[in-house]
Amino acid sequence: MSSTGDKAKGLANEAIGNIKQGVGKATDNPKLQTEGKIQEKKGEAQQALGDAKDAVKKTVDKA
Repeated sequence: MSSTGDKAKGLANEAIGNIKQGVGKATDNPKLQTEGKIQEKKGEAQQALGDAKDAVKKTVDKA
């Protein structure tokens, strides 16, 4: 997947995770809150992967 694709998926997962956390908190559902935290962290990792791919590409392009 491209760096842009990783970043987009990461952003989406982070947003969905935040929503799940909010709904879980509002409905007193700790399982949903935990799922949301996990999905948010997954999104953050995907965005970091996209950033890393960009950094590698820039380094290769300079060479």
